[in-house]
Amino acid sequence: MRKRKNDRVIFENVEVLDAGAKGVSVAKAPDGKVIFIPNVVPGDRVDVQTFRKRKAYYEGKAIHFHSYSQHRVEPVCQHFGVCGGCKWQNMHYSQQLEYKQNEVYNHLKRIGKIELPDFEPILGSHEQFFYRNKMEFGFSNARWLTEAEIQSDTQFGNQNALGFHIPKMWDKILDINHCWLQADPSNAIRNGIRDFANANQLTFFDARHHSGLLRTLLIRTASTGEIMVLVQFFEDDQTGRNLVMDYLAATFPQITSLQYVINQKANDTLYDQEIILFKGRDYILEEMEGLYFSINAKSFYQTNSAQAYELYSITREFAGLTGNELVYDLYTGTGTIAQFVSKKAKKVIGVEAVPEAIADAKENAKRNNISNCDFFVGDMKNVFNDAFIAQHGIPDVIITDPPRDGMHKDVVEQIVRIAPKRIVYVSCNSATQARDLALMDEHYKVTRVRPVDMFPQTHHVENVVLLELR
Repeated sequence: MRKRKNDRVIFENVEVLDAGAKGVSVAKAPDGKVIFIPNVVPGDRVDVQTFRKRKAYYEGKAIHFHSYSQHRVEPVCQHFGVCGGCKWQNMHYSQQLEYKQNEVYNHLKRIGKIELPDFEPILGSHEQFFYRNKMEFGFSNARWLTEAEIQSDTQFGNQNALGFHIPKMWDKILDINHCWLQADPSNAIRNGIRDFANANQLTFFDARHHSGLLRTLLIRTASTGEIMVLVQFFEDDQTGRNLVMDYLAATFPQITSLQYVINQKANDTLYDQEIILFKGRDYILEEMEGLYFSINAKSFYQTNSAQAYELYSITREFAGLTGNELVYDLYTGTGTIAQFVSKKAKKVIGVEAVPEAIADAKENAKRNNISNCDFFVGDMKNVFNDAFIAQHGIPDVIITDPPRDGMHKDVVEQIVRIAPKRIVYVSCNSATQARDLALMDEHYKVTRVRPVDMFPQTHHVENVVLLELR
């Protein structure tokens, strides 16, 4: 180890020990503190240059490799290491799955402090690339320059970019040439609109001064082959806007839904914006086990369609339905789980806070000729009360799929109070799931656990837990 004048430290020949939170890996410094290092794999031996020191840990980067881990693979993406996504693309997929399963176990054991059954093996994704059905890209007139470009002393004229935000750099966009997350024609559409805009001298968004025509690009695809493209404009320039939309319509006739929005707010969110249909229809259709779900620009739908089917299949299996049960589907979203399990239930009640999602759920149920699902809108902690239970009945089974923050404590208390026989808890955050399981542990026993990998090449993992009344 040697110190530099600026108090940054180089630790030499450090072994990377484990995969940590948010896709970074973990090593130990000679003084016992943890070092968090991106873009390395457990088993690598590296020299680490630290750039941040805290009371209990360092943050650093690998500046030299002494040896490589047996679990390391060559990343396929040219943008790996600069782009903030796919942080585990340098790790063999089997090892990714092992770390994800371990993370779920550690959260449930250390945070939940509950008795656990043997875990069922994590369900890996058949497709490790091109699995996402939704991608969002940002336009910027301040392209992120790579270290090699900066060192080259080249004068770059056109700084326009269309791609992803650099982590922790809100105003910088990495220009993406080829992304491995969404199948064709996603790359062609993104590259095409960028090249067309440059050729026609259309302005890209300036995040600091809030100016420019082109702001964001949303591409959604479905297993049915349908495609949605939504362009978000900042300036209300009808001539420039029509130029872009006419180009997309003519060049990519396979687009099912071509839409745009004029957003002059400080942020990019679409949920309070008017979406304007330019061509086609304002939704695309996704299919799952013969059911069809309409997805509009604001809809939530699991971003890995193939794995969503596996996730919902496990959920339905854990529910143990015989056809006689009243099922509550909490945080139902657009009602996909509710409708997926409905043919094996007597009645399904779905509850969700987003009015547009409930409208979609009702429309989808109508499309699928499902008559035993009812959907209700409202904040879960307010709607899921004694009066609601009295009106709709005490459920035999509750399925809950809350957001990353988990369930509100009032919702957990209500579930425990009405005491359904079984609870199937689907979670995208096993840490908050563990917290909620601990709150129910006195009354419910965890009898099955199965993680599901929805997001290959990343640290994210879904988890399904079955709880049965003690």
